[in-house]
Amino acid sequence: MPADPVGGAGEAVDLLAVGPDRSAGSIGVAGSAGSVSVGSVGSVGSVGSVGSVGSVGDTRRSGAARLVLFLLAVAVLAGSVAVAVRIGTADVGWTGLGRVLGARLGLDVDPLPPLMDSLVWDLRLPRVLMAALVGASLAVCGTVLQAVTRNALADPYLLGVSSGASTGAVTVVVLGVGASALGVTGGALVGALLSFALLLLLLRRSGLDSVRIVLTGVVVGQLFTALTSLVLMASADADTTRAVTHWLLGSMAPARWNTVVVCAIVTPLGLAVAWLCSTALDGLSFGTDTAASLGIGVRHTRALLLVVTAVLTAVAVATVGAIGFVGLIVPHGVRFLVGPLHRVLLPCAALAGAVFLVWTDALARVAFAPREVPVGVITALLGVPLFLLVLSRRGEL
Repeated sequence: MPADPVGGAGEAVDLLAVGPDRSAGSIGVAGSAGSVSVGSVGSVGSVGSVGSVGSVGDTRRSGAARLVLFLLAVAVLAGSVAVAVRIGTADVGWTGLGRVLGARLGLDVDPLPPLMDSLVWDLRLPRVLMAALVGASLAVCGTVLQAVTRNALADPYLLGVSSGASTGAVTVVVLGVGASALGVTGGALVGALLSFALLLLLLRRSGLDSVRIVLTGVVVGQLFTALTSLVLMASADADTTRAVTHWLLGSMAPARWNTVVVCAIVTPLGLAVAWLCSTALDGLSFGTDTAASLGIGVRHTRALLLVVTAVLTAVAVATVGAIGFVGLIVPHGVRFLVGPLHRVLLPCAALAGAVFLVWTDALARVAFAPREVPVGVITALLGVPLFLLVLSRRGEL
């Protein structure tokens, strides 16, 4: 049931953009005429304030504190990328890393031997940058989907979008359907859009109830996973099946500079579009009626945001396979630190997602060296207990 336009009882407390904790104080919605705070029992609070949300913390942090936190996150990301490039079966020192970068920038430095130079420049650096870009993309997708669907458990993986993108990509790779016109990324995009369209079709009468969305998303995901397996078993040879199966588990190993460039274009554009819709996302978190009362074009805005998440997911899946739980656990952690307002939440979630996947991929490379574990396995091992924690805190487990 959608929330009342202003201060509807009951539903106002279950606004999932503020995190998994149902115990809310007052929650601010940024509108064109200011913000409205909604009380914990559906009463209208004071106009023009953004209150605290239970355990989410004080959302009235100063702009300076948020700026410091953002700059700190940027510094942590830069440091994480530098350290992760050095990690591997063959360690690369800081001097060696500097020599590789200096030589590529045309500086007067002694280059490393060709094999070591290629290891750093052609393999590790694209891989680490791809992990950062994909982590940012998935975190942004999860943040947007949790607001649009008003479900704290929404992310591309749980809603079946990643499975649909995988089916589209595998169909292009194995069957060659649309290979000339679409390519792998185009096939993944078509699959992602089809899976999300099916999800919305199945939910058209039951509404966007939290539990129904997750359960229906799991069903849609299983359907497209079965279709992917059917395509592989019916048409692929043993080598192709093995390679695609490993890829579907999520791996940064295929990352190269050309794919990094594609993600480096798509990810910032998707983040920019979502950030420009920050006020709309704040309103949609309270339900369509509240968003409409704030002057937001609900249908067009929701369609735009869903397409953005589908494109970001499709590009990520087409490049590195399906990686789950990043879009689920990262937004909740960042929301706990910076509050629910999306103009702050989105860029911080992107940075946190990038750092998270950079280190997860580094762990996947060295945990069982010289064997490499697919990064999707590591994110699942970390994400499942956190997913259960979110369910527990929401009283649904």
